[in-house]
Amino acid sequence: METSGVAAFHDNEPHHEDIAQRLNWLRAGVLGANDGIVSVAAIVVGVAGVTTDSGPILIAGAAGVVGGAISMALGEYVSVSSQKDSQHALIEKERRELAEQPEEELAELAAIYQGKGLSPETAQQVATELTAHDALGAHLSAELHIDETDIVSPWHAAFASAIAFLIGAILPMLAILLPPENIRVPLTFAAVLIALAATGAIGAWIGGGSKMKAAIRVVIGGAAALVATFLIGSWLGASGIAA
Repeated sequence: METSGVAAFHDNEPHHEDIAQRLNWLRAGVLGANDGIVSVAAIVVGVAGVTTDSGPILIAGAAGVVGGAISMALGEYVSVSSQKDSQHALIEKERRELAEQPEEELAELAAIYQGKGLSPETAQQVATELTAHDALGAHLSAELHIDETDIVSPWHAAFASAIAFLIGAILPMLAILLPPENIRVPLTFAAVLIALAATGAIGAWIGGGSKMKAAIRVVIGGAAALVATFLIGSWLGASGIAA
């Protein structure tokens, strides 16, 4: 075991250097894949409730794939850009306060550590040493829980979300178009629900949550969406409105 004066990290524990980017990619990827599976499946199943012709199903599904991928990427980019702008604004505010009122900031940092259970003397020493080492980093971590070097990327989130959406959308498209007409809808239902259970469990595994709970949540939501769109499509087809 190496002991170089700094406590060694455990390999199985997440650490701050990569946690924000990891969660950023995970959130965007899982949401993109789930949305690609559910939304495209709902579209093609809904159209399949109206007609057995593969042409309209393909056209509707393709439109859903392209529009959904662009929408997911744009939504992630705007959302994460707002988060990034907010983080940068907080960093600049903290930097300005440190330059204009360093004594007040030092007292504030000591008070934070005192509030966490340290004695006033120890809290003051910790605050003083951290300030001497990296004043901005110490305040960002203690006050705002932000790492200046670990700001989320809107482009990463947009790319991950769009790619994940496209990958997720492939399954319902293949499931509805390749099988014979008499089994395409039930096969799509089965394939989609299994895929949703898998993506939910994988997301929970990476994030350290309950795989069973995550899988159940996404399966219930996906099943509800498929049933609703298929029933609506069937009703429209039977009523002659969409004939």
